[in-house]
Amino acid sequence: MSQELLFSPFQIGGKTAPNRFTINAMECCDALENGDPSPKTYERYENLFKGKAGVIDLEAITPQYDYISRKHQLSIKEHNVPALKKFVAHLKEINPEAVLLFQITHSGEISNPKFSKRIRVTEQPLPGYEDAMLVREKEIEQVIQDYVNGARRAYEAGADGVDLKLCHGYLGSQILRPYNKDDWKYGGKWENRRQFALDIYDRVRAEIKDDKFILGSKISIYEGFPGGVGTLNANSACMDLTESIDLLKQLEAHGMSYVLQSAGSPSHTLDLAHPDKKSADYAYMHFFFQKTCREALKPETKVIGSGYTIYRDGNVKTGGNKKAFQAVLPENNSLRFWGNKNIADGIVDSIAIGRQSFADPFTPEKMMENRDKEIKWCTLCDHCVELLIQQYNVACVTFDKRYTEIYKQMLNETGGIGEKHT
Repeated sequence: MSQELLFSPFQIGGKTAPNRFTINAMECCDALENGDPSPKTYERYENLFKGKAGVIDLEAITPQYDYISRKHQLSIKEHNVPALKKFVAHLKEINPEAVLLFQITHSGEISNPKFSKRIRVTEQPLPGYEDAMLVREKEIEQVIQDYVNGARRAYEAGADGVDLKLCHGYLGSQILRPYNKDDWKYGGKWENRRQFALDIYDRVRAEIKDDKFILGSKISIYEGFPGGVGTLNANSACMDLTESIDLLKQLEAHGMSYVLQSAGSPSHTLDLAHPDKKSADYAYMHFFFQKTCREALKPETKVIGSGYTIYRDGNVKTGGNKKAFQAVLPENNSLRFWGNKNIADGIVDSIAIGRQSFADPFTPEKMMENRDKEIKWCTLCDHCVELLIQQYNVACVTFDKRYTEIYKQMLNETGGIGEKHT
């Protein structure tokens, strides 16, 4: 058994995670028609719990049906609570040590109009979202209440905490970004825009008085387009993390126990959100964002870093068998190397894997036992993302032959995708 820092326990809120691996929230479009976990959902999370990650973030789960991005999305309405209780209890029997979080979400302007509605918070729509309905205080008040209801139901279902989603172009990001420049309760000046998140935290904590129930958020520190989160102003693409840093400090003061760092918006800047082998160097930017989070927060507030899947075993190739990363030796550029180093350097407390958890949900266990040669490393083909975009059930197309066939079926039925944006 390895004694590396990656496999040491760490405190997150009122819980102790047994190691520093976190499973990122990965949408898979495989819930039942009523939003309950399906047999496919069970299979995915059973494997993740058997794989012994320290923290597992349940994919985006919606507390409402009107504004959703996935047709077969998990939901956390009142009627879902019995099924979710059964689901959580089953997973905890498999691995009672893992910390289980529920990511509560609202899609806002990136809801899918084929089976849902879109809302926006800006009078001037973000290009591409002209069909979204403009909303103000009344509608956002309901959104906040939905978040509160979702968190309470997660608590009732037995989750250890929630991830109040503020990332990847979903509604939380839409309100936080400088592009939300209109003067209204949650728009215009920064103090108004950040208040949306603070109100959610305050009302969730007032609703759930158990201090051991963990509150945190996955946050896109920088979205990478003009007016996005982490930019200088509504019309600038210049990176300025002043607001992101203030958000971290304010959320910490309002009860945040962890931040799950991310960047980008998969609907606009996909390669920044999860670096691709054609733009591998984007992955290094995530280290800077993690360091920014760590320096802004108290030691007891944990920083979970994203962007680690791409490092694999250090052997990352582009087309033509060319090295994706330059100026570095493979042995100093693996997931294991950077995980241990960034924890040792105080840059991050835990590392999150997303696509790698599709390729091999047993990655943490295998690395713990020094069975790296048995790991099925993500090939970074992003076929899983293509399935997500087309609303198909999602899993690893490379290593799960059932999904190889589903992918072929998708190509036959749809001809594939034109642009790789969610």
